[in-house]
Amino acid sequence: MYPNHTPHVPVQRAVEVHQPTPYPPAVPVPVPVPAPVAPMKPNGVPAVASIVLPDGRVVTGYAIEPARPEPVAAKPAVSRAAVNVALGGVGFLAVCGGLILLTSFIAALTAFITQLIILAAVIFGGWIAVQIFSASGHQGGTTVNIHKAVIKRNRFNG
Repeated sequence: MYPNHTPHVPVQRAVEVHQPTPYPPAVPVPVPVPAPVAPMKPNGVPAVASIVLPDGRVVTGYAIEPARPEPVAAKPAVSRAAVNVALGGVGFLAVCGGLILLTSFIAALTAFITQLIILAAVIFGGWIAVQIFSASGHQGGTTVNIHKAVIKRNRFNG
C-alpha cells in the first residue's frame, strides 16, 4: 500500500424503494367479426396426387401446374433506332435550311453595304471633280509671278 493512504470506506445510505404507478386498464377495442366464408365449389379444390418413390415411400401433395411464361410484348413495326434516325434527319434538314437562309442574308447584306460604299465614292469623287475643274476662276490665295525674278549663282532674288 501507499504511505499516508487511508482505505476507502463505503458510506451506507438509506435504501429508497420506488413502487411503480399502475396505469388504468385499457379500454377494450371491439374485435370485428369476420364475414362468413362462402364454401368453395368442388371443382375449385385442387386434386391431391400421390407418388410412390422407388424406395417405397409415398409422397402426397397437390398437383402444381407448370408456370406459364408471360406473353412477350409485340414488337412495334418500326424500331426505335429507325425513328430516332428519321427524327435526326428531319432536324438536320431544318438546321440546313436555316443556315442556307442565314448565308443568303449575309451575302445580300454584304452586297448592299458594297453598293453603298461605291455610291458614296462616286458622289464624293464627283464633288471633288467639280471643285477641281470648276471654271469659276481663282477663289483666293497668293499669286507669285516668277517671270521677273532673277536667278544669280543659284540664288533666287525675288
